[in-house]
Amino acid sequence: MHRALKAALALLCLAALAASTPWMTSSSSYAQNLSDIIHRIQQLNRRAQVPCNDTRVAQVAFMDRKLPEQELLCQAATVLAKVTRCKKDYEPLITSLQSLHNKMSCSLSTDNEIYLRNFLPALGNFTQALYQRIPPKAAK
Repeated sequence: MHRALKAALALLCLAALAASTPWMTSSSSYAQNLSDIIHRIQQLNRRAQVPCNDTRVAQVAFMDRKLPEQELLCQAATVLAKVTRCKKDYEPLITSLQSLHNKMSCSLSTDNEIYLRNFLPALGNFTQALYQRIPPKAAK
């Protein structure tokens, strides 16, 4: 009985890990999209002023380990899609984010808001952490 419980717990932990890790059927395209996002954020931050930097946007809980990466990527894309004044500046970033999560919609709380100029570095840190977790062969 004790061994059966241990085995069941191990399987549950393995299933939870698999659910939180994106399926990398095409890991090189996944890595490329992450790299593109990181590069675009760096380009936006290098400007004299981030486009629409004073726009208030919903805060995404990138540090919340309970939320799957796919949900966080979806929320980030949704946040940027709502910045309509500077849509042209953020369109490539939104497209790359959407290609990573493949969801049509996600839940997004607007209880907490931050300025867009603070949102972009948080998104950059999150995507860099995802990129660093990719096996070296896939990241190239």
